[in-house]
Amino acid sequence: MIIGSGPIIIGQACEFDYSGTQACKALRSLGYKIVLVNSNPATIMTDPGMADITYIEPLNVETMTRIIEKERPDAICLPGGQTGLNLSSQLAEQGILDKYHVKVIGVEPDAIKRGEDRLAFKETMNELGIEMPKSKIAENLEDAEAIAAELGFPVVIRPAYTWEAPAALVYNTEEFRTVASRGLAASMIGQILVEESVEGWEELELEVIRDHKNQMITVCFIENVDAMGVHTGDSYCTAPMLTISQELQNRLQEYSYKVVERIGVIGGTNIQFAHDPKTDRVVIIEINPRTSRSSALASKATGFPIALISAKLAAGLTLDEIPYWRDGHWKNIHHPAIMWW
Repeated sequence: MIIGSGPIIIGQACEFDYSGTQACKALRSLGYKIVLVNSNPATIMTDPGMADITYIEPLNVETMTRIIEKERPDAICLPGGQTGLNLSSQLAEQGILDKYHVKVIGVEPDAIKRGEDRLAFKETMNELGIEMPKSKIAENLEDAEAIAAELGFPVVIRPAYTWEAPAALVYNTEEFRTVASRGLAASMIGQILVEESVEGWEELELEVIRDHKNQMITVCFIENVDAMGVHTGDSYCTAPMLTISQELQNRLQEYSYKVVERIGVIGGTNIQFAHDPKTDRVVIIEINPRTSRSSALASKATGFPIALISAKLAAGLTLDEIPYWRDGHWKNIHHPAIMWW
């Protein structure tokens, strides 16, 4: 079963239709029967020939439970989009997946929590010794205001279990109350992270692919020309990085591999960092344990079909079993620090 991303809305573009379509093609080529569920009939993924069975239904627990009960899929694949991640987490928490013996492949519910739950992610980064912006978790407006007063404005508000767009930079108490209230309401678990601002720092991203043998490659190094404070979706980006030293790129790759290994994602992961060029301080901002907008950009910039490869890895193949598509041979994959250009 493949879960789509639902309606194409402002802030969430068509990259997840692309990745879902690629996942359908990849898994069908491996002989799997595909049940696709998506609420938007205008997408390419819902074309009748894309999957064996297509449901155009609301993406909620009730609908998914009914379809799972009828179709009895062996596994759920999440090719991209926050909707699928949140929905699979809810199905796992409510025992639906265990009841019908359904496995989530690619990114398991525990990995989703480690990557998406702000508190769990912070604890994981502390264990790895990777610095994050100073921050605290809040589950109500009063606690959030106290944290903001302690950190000092401006601060960033990041709701847990939402797509990246709702994260916001706020400069005063009045603005903070409005945005924090919206963040608490938008979060699936009523939780926001209030963190120090790194506005003006360099924003740097890596797109990493990992298989179940823990083989990893860096598909793409992305440098946001606009500094932190401008959303990456609105930034000019370059791939590869043009003004970042090789030493810093190596450091970011080392951090990324530690994170991806600990989170346990199979397939593509986007890791975002902020770097202060004045002090050389590096902090990790967040990860997307899924195909993301940056993944779509990296795919176009490098020619590497991230969504297609991620789906094959989720199905159990490994990187050394997938030929390099340009000449039919996989190159240098056994080197742990290979950079793919």
